[in-house]
Amino acid sequence: MIKRSLYAASLVAMLSSCSMDKLYKMRQTRRVSAYEQVEFGDIVKRYFSKDQTSVGTIEGIYSVSSYVSKKGKGVFATTEKEKAVDNKENYSTVAIIRDHTNSTREYLEVPLDKTYLPSYSVRGEFTGIAEGNIILYKHIESRNRILSYTFTYDKTRDLLEGIRTEKSGGYTVTYKLTYVKLFPKAGDSLGKN
Repeated sequence: MIKRSLYAASLVAMLSSCSMDKLYKMRQTRRVSAYEQVEFGDIVKRYFSKDQTSVGTIEGIYSVSSYVSKKGKGVFATTEKEKAVDNKENYSTVAIIRDHTNSTREYLEVPLDKTYLPSYSVRGEFTGIAEGNIILYKHIESRNRILSYTFTYDKTRDLLEGIRTEKSGGYTVTYKLTYVKLFPKAGDSLGKN
C-alpha cells in the first residue's frame, strides 16, 4: 500500500511538472507584444541567408552600457554645470543581425536577456549613411515611441557609440549608449562562414 501511494505521488509530481512546463510555453505563445516579433527560426534563416562574414561589420552579439548627463545653469548660478544622472554598465546583451527582408533598415536589434521565448522583440533598427562609419539607430520603446540616436562604429575596437540629446527646460540632457562587441571579434576565426 505504501509503495503504491509513493508510486502514485511520484507519478503525479512528474506529470504535473511536465504540464507546468507546457502551460508556461502555451502562456508565452499567447502573450501579445507591442513590438514586432521575430521567431527564432526566422533569425536563423536571416543569419544563414547572408552572403558575407560578420567580422568587420556591426553584426554580432553586444554588451550594452548607458550614461545619461544633464548640463545647464541652476536657478541662481552663473556658470553651466554638468552632472551624471544615470550610469548603467553592461545592463543588457543584444544581437544585431543583418536584415535582408526589410528595405527600411540594414540591421535589427534583438535583446538576448530572456530565454525560452517563442519569438523575440525587435527593439531597434540600424541604418548606415553612405560608406562612412555613421549609423542611424531607432530605438523602439513601448507604445511605438521611437528614440533616434547617431552612432559611430570603430571597427578596430569592435565598438558602437551612440548619442542623443534633448532640451528639457533650461537643461540639455545627453544620452550615450556604448555597445561592446562580444562575438565575433575582429581576430576571431569563428565569425567567418
